Amino acid sequence: MLEKLSLKNKTIVITGGGTGLGKEMCLAMARAGADLVIAARRLEPIKEVAKLVQDLGRRSLAITTDATNTSDVKTLFETTLTEFGKVDALFNNAGIVREDSPKPIWDIDDENWRVGIEVNLSTAFYCSREISKHMAENGGGKIINIASGFGFRGGRDNYMYAAGKGGIVNLTRAMATSLGKYGITANCIVPGFIPTEISDPDSKRSKERGKFIPIGRVGKPSEMGPLAVYLASEASDYMNGEFFALDGGALAGGIAPTLHAPEIPLEI
Repeated sequence: MLEKLSLKNKTIVITGGGTGLGKEMCLAMARAGADLVIAARRLEPIKEVAKLVQDLGRRSLAITTDATNTSDVKTLFETTLTEFGKVDALFNNAGIVREDSPKPIWDIDDENWRVGIEVNLSTAFYCSREISKHMAENGGGKIINIASGFGFRGGRDNYMYAAGKGGIVNLTRAMATSLGKYGITANCIVPGFIPTEISDPDSKRSKERGKFIPIGRVGKPSEMGPLAVYLASEASDYMNGEFFALDGGALAGGIAPTLHAPEIPLEI
């Protein structure tokens, strides 16, 4: 059974792979045997991750890519196919939470909306569109999108991120039902609150939020790795159009609150 979790001889492309959850998924998949193509706008972080992948004995390539730019996306996959000859799995992990604080809808300008939707939703469409025909001609492949709990429920004064991630949810369903006949599966990871280097897991804010999660704590970035390996591997071949929440039970009650709360006010 464990052999089916091996990613040996697999070539995987991941956007947003230079930091945070993307970095953890890269390292886990490399340990499982995958070769990685790591794409993001900033070169230095993805070069560092590519070096870590190489230190694990795997091939890797860092390619500067603005995934909202379709010319960049085309170059990303052309370069990948030239260097590796194939793409077995694509992880659409690019995303941003740009606003410093929530704001009323009337204070959101056109550029706020455009950038939020482009990065959180359109990037996944552009990358999937660019590589799906290759996957179909190559006998199949796997597309793994990264959503959020906000893809299934609203957030107060949270517009671009919630709308973008909600779009990722239905994009996953549309791809699963449309591409399955070509041997391409589409699934989705739904992370909960998992602090990274951007949001300190030991900060007061993180610890307070953990009290409102049924498992009693926030997530760890390393917990993304095993799930990424599973969804990129043969072990998940019959999974299609599925959503894997990694959130400590935050969505266990559906889109409504779970009613799990300590006897203190929530301040985040």
